[in-house]
Amino acid sequence: VTSLPIRHTGEWFQSSNDTISCYFHRILIIFSSPLFYINYIQLPTGEQIPAKICDNPKFWPYFHNAVGAIDGSHIHVSPPTFLHSNYQNCK
Repeated sequence: VTSLPIRHTGEWFQSSNDTISCYFHRILIIFSSPLFYINYIQLPTGEQIPAKICDNPKFWPYFHNAVGAIDGSHIHVSPPTFLHSNYQNCK
């Protein structure tokens, strides 16, 4: 149901647009509340480099001095079609 307009989502779940909008708003409030962040969101500290990067000669030469996306923004890239899955939801 991701990326669909409210009317399609309502049709999928057999609910009115008002109901979908109401629950969507409630979920946004829950996810943006400090209580949710304190209990469930853990941002990386940047002090420890994941083993997947350290142990892989394909990544390490390029990422050994990387700090990361300091502001947490997504960076738009246009990879070739056969590599699309490697780039989905990457920061």
